[in-house]
Amino acid sequence: MRIKQILFAASLLLTLQISAQQFSLPKLNYTYDALQPYIDSTTMRIHYTKHHAAYVNNLNTALQKYPQYSGKSLEGILGNLNSVPEDIRTAVRNNGGGHYNHSLFWSLLTPPKNSKMEGDVVKAIEKQFGSVDAFKTEFNKAATSRFGSGWAWLIVDKDGNLKVISTANQDNPIMDIAEVKGTPILCLDVWEHAYYLEYQNRRADYINAFWNVVNWKEVNKLYLAATKTAKK
Repeated sequence: MRIKQILFAASLLLTLQISAQQFSLPKLNYTYDALQPYIDSTTMRIHYTKHHAAYVNNLNTALQKYPQYSGKSLEGILGNLNSVPEDIRTAVRNNGGGHYNHSLFWSLLTPPKNSKMEGDVVKAIEKQFGSVDAFKTEFNKAATSRFGSGWAWLIVDKDGNLKVISTANQDNPIMDIAEVKGTPILCLDVWEHAYYLEYQNRRADYINAFWNVVNWKEVNKLYLAATKTAKK
């Protein structure tokens, strides 16, 4: 009888632990080796299963202390960081940002054979920056010049205009603390763990390689949704 009670208690504890995991790793739409030779399979596997998984676990742990965040969207939490209790605010900023940024990043990558610029976003880029090449130059500069760890972004601002920005660490433009706010439609992780195994200190080579695996269909989808919201 006691063994049954112990097993029941262990099962209940496991159920409670699982239910407490508010956020989880998103499913990838490609295999770890699908982005080669531009992003190697070992980096993809470690980046996804170790780095991203750690952000998710740490975020869930931080939020468990405050049940009022149960069921709230990540976007809603990050968009109101200043209202997050001070004792977990830094953890939510770093790990929530890490989860959001990486989830978006994975969705914006695709095997090289599928990476082709298309849709209204191309016209918008040409209008805003003068040409696609001029846009890539500005984006590359933002990614290259970000000191230390961080991200480069293409965002749609509140007026529906495109802007290239960069953020430090795991910050992003949807946070209420962001210097420049907007809706991200393209991003690039320039933390060293994102490229060091393949490119070592050659961040510029990694940035140039990135353009071969951009999921432009998803970029265009995000652009259309963002501009629709901006017009309201």
